Amino acid sequence: MPPPASGRQILLAAGGWRAVVTEVGASLRALSLGGDDVLDGYAASEPALDARGQALIPWPNRLADGRYNFAGRDLQLALTEPGKRNAIHGLVRFARWEIVAQEEDAVVLAVRPAPQPGYPFALGVSVEYRLDRDDGVTVTTIAENLGDEPLPYGAGFHPYITVGTRLIDEAQLELPAGVRLAADDRGIPTGERVCTSATEYDFTTPRAIGTTRLDTTFGDLARDEHGRSWARVLCRRTGRTVALWLDETHPYLMAFTGDTLPDPARRRRSLGLEPMTCAPNAFQSGDGLQTIEPGEVFVSVWGLAT
Repeated sequence: MPPPASGRQILLAAGGWRAVVTEVGASLRALSLGGDDVLDGYAASEPALDARGQALIPWPNRLADGRYNFAGRDLQLALTEPGKRNAIHGLVRFARWEIVAQEEDAVVLAVRPAPQPGYPFALGVSVEYRLDRDDGVTVTTIAENLGDEPLPYGAGFHPYITVGTRLIDEAQLELPAGVRLAADDRGIPTGERVCTSATEYDFTTPRAIGTTRLDTTFGDLARDEHGRSWARVLCRRTGRTVALWLDETHPYLMAFTGDTLPDPARRRRSLGLEPMTCAPNAFQSGDGLQTIEPGEVFVSVWGLAT
């Protein structure tokens, strides 16, 4: 039998929580609680369609024309979204990660993307997925500069959340954010930060998603006393709620209703909620971009609970 397209499958369990993490892409392929799916994932036999559950490193979302200048050098990445002339979602989505530690309820995977013409830097990354019977899954990403020059860095993840509805239209969303980033038809921010209050993008209190189309980056996120920002997807009919939280290293959260997915059967079936340490196109704009100095690390944490 050929190996699964997503590589080795790592099964995690704690209380009623079950998760599957993959060797390819360090993806969170499946997550459930008490037998109910929390994520709209994918089969082990197929690649991670639509970036499902993937780690988006060293940049999340889109980079216009794949071009950027860093430390006085003009650099060009491959256009992995050729229809819109963008480089999208980083370099490690389909890499084979090394499984460096594994327990019943946790796993750590690591990768060192090879330096290349568009990203000639020595980056090392590890991702830990840890389940807790009360707190759900916590995802900790550690990026380290292994080279002798500074490097640009951003991170994101791409879970698709389900609360047991056939379409996400039936669900409600709570995402308290002060602004959204206006974007052009290529998904590149224009630089305008638009107030969400009293608009169709105002999810300060839970309300039905309905027919709202979201492919939207939210910022100025409300935070609790621990510095966490929370977004919740819920459905009164099914009685299910899924909460995503992100720490202060994540100034942005993207929401995606999947209207443009290639497979019509997957459109609006679940809600992509994407924690991001920087804005789309940050390699050009600098919005949230991290510069990691030689020998330094950058740690970011987010999680899913109910």
